[in-house]
Amino acid sequence: MPTPPIPYGRQHITDDDIRAVTETLRSDYLTQGPKVAEFEQAFAEYIGVRYAVAVSNGTAALHLAALALGVQPGQRVITTPITFAASANCVRYCGGEVYFADIDPATALIDLAAVRRLLEAHPKGHFHGLIPVDFAGLAVNLEQARQLCDEFGLWLLEDAAHSPGGFFVDSQGREQRCGNGQFADLAIFSFHPVKHIAMGEGGLITTNDKALYDQLLLLRTHGITKDADLLEQNDGGWYYEMQTLGFNYRLPDMLATLGLSQLHRADAGLARRRALAAQYDAAFSQTAGVQTVAPGRTGHAYHLYIIEVEDRKGLYDYLRERQIFAQVHYIPVHLMPYYRALGWQPGDFPHAEAYYAHCLSLPMFPTLTDEQQQYVIDCVRTFVAG
Repeated sequence: MPTPPIPYGRQHITDDDIRAVTETLRSDYLTQGPKVAEFEQAFAEYIGVRYAVAVSNGTAALHLAALALGVQPGQRVITTPITFAASANCVRYCGGEVYFADIDPATALIDLAAVRRLLEAHPKGHFHGLIPVDFAGLAVNLEQARQLCDEFGLWLLEDAAHSPGGFFVDSQGREQRCGNGQFADLAIFSFHPVKHIAMGEGGLITTNDKALYDQLLLLRTHGITKDADLLEQNDGGWYYEMQTLGFNYRLPDMLATLGLSQLHRADAGLARRRALAAQYDAAFSQTAGVQTVAPGRTGHAYHLYIIEVEDRKGLYDYLRERQIFAQVHYIPVHLMPYYRALGWQPGDFPHAEAYYAHCLSLPMFPTLTDEQQQYVIDCVRTFVAG
């Protein structure tokens, strides 16, 4: 048996990562130094977008994106119930109202047809924005989402926390990388330890819109600027102005350095994730009692590998007893007590709730060995065989 435990996700920190961070720790800057800008430029080049703004975590990225897009009390924004709560919470931070649209059961992504039905059930102007999530690493078709948003006058914020390096193929046959700004006004990424790029904490916002980029830079650092071109007056080299109410959402230089080092092998990690997914697909395609979620999809970044089984709780416990720490992604956001108190209730989104009742995320990370993966597969097959 492979050496346990086997988590559902795990960071991969190399000697090169450690050396790079150590060099920054010995430099003159721990924060507000050059490494943040280097990381922003490198990541922007990686996904093919003009501008990138690094921040302290993915939730901060969502919050600043919502602020930059003008969310305020009385505005209504649509997102998916199958996501981490932050995708919805960012709207609430700004005083906006969150609406949900059900998922497509074949992909677990927000169902754009359900979004359309919701939009058509209200007068134009009732809704202000849409936040689709590239759930598990599978890219939303943002070309279709953009067309829908343009038709109804919505802005579009892509939650790409699961999908750096992922892509979808547009109507012209072109690969569109997640977060590249071709369709969404803004996109966000997360660099939590189980993500493709592991920085401990960290987030990033991307856009092709210079005005939004400038606004994000201001919001990230207390709303303060020292840019001489933006100052209302200038008393000298020390002078700065707080021009709006911003936040301290800065990313430290040592974390940006870790991100840079991780980014150098991002494609190798992505290739390994896709290889592991293909092995899972092959193993479970003929396994009665196991249904894979969106197997073999082009452009999938595989932050998660998800199966659905009838007795999810039984399999979860069975795997844990064997030191395999699978996880559930996610409890539907509308069923959280906070959102239930706002009026949402069981039965509102049948596909999302059915998915939650059966879903389980199996181990998926680049350093998962073939032997470990086979052990996971064998345990799942043994359990479902009864």
